[in-house]
Amino acid sequence: MLDLRAITAGYTRNAPVFRDVSLTVAPGEAVGLLGPSGCGKSTLARVAALLHRPESGTLVLDGEPVRRWRHRAPRAQRTAFGVVFQQPRLSADPRLRLTDLIAEPLRATGRREGSADRVAELAATVGLTADLLGRRPHEVSDGQLQRACLARALVLRPRWLVCDEMTAMLDASTTAALVRVVEDYRAATGAGLLAVGHDRTLLDRWCDRTVDWTALTGTALAAEAAR
Repeated sequence: MLDLRAITAGYTRNAPVFRDVSLTVAPGEAVGLLGPSGCGKSTLARVAALLHRPESGTLVLDGEPVRRWRHRAPRAQRTAFGVVFQQPRLSADPRLRLTDLIAEPLRATGRREGSADRVAELAATVGLTADLLGRRPHEVSDGQLQRACLARALVLRPRWLVCDEMTAMLDASTTAALVRVVEDYRAATGAGLLAVGHDRTLLDRWCDRTVDWTALTGTALAAEAAR
């Protein structure tokens, strides 16, 4: 279970983006988080993926409370997540060839053995041809780079996927292809999914349930008013 309880988070001390927001994702479940740009849903997604420490609240991952974040978190917790961001060019090292981009988490965790085979397998899965793997980010399209970023997110076989506006910059055919890759992975592994977006139609079709950000924050405000 991925269980966020009464999370308050922001980027400036004593000026949180949101307060007391709770959300759960069950193993194997796909949950869509719907909201407009700038509302705080991406910050919550970063908290869920252990990439941003909240000001307060509790995150329970697979029955264990999370006590450390980012590189300080235990490896078993860090590697439980695969994350795909909205803008692939901001999340990809421009110096790396796509093959190295995909393999980056393997090397960072000391799993170099067999990395070439794993990269080739995932490249085929996400629809990247062998000639693209030798190119750097500026030499491929946004859609091709996002395919590589999805492959990177899957390379450690995570139990949880966080897709933060993964398809916002993509055309309809690439969107459909990447959603299908995620769903095939989930069907094969039982991974849970938190999909963040502002397209209700996409989230409703993709996910088991869609949670409206205003409902989350409205519940928190009502609880605060009742205290």
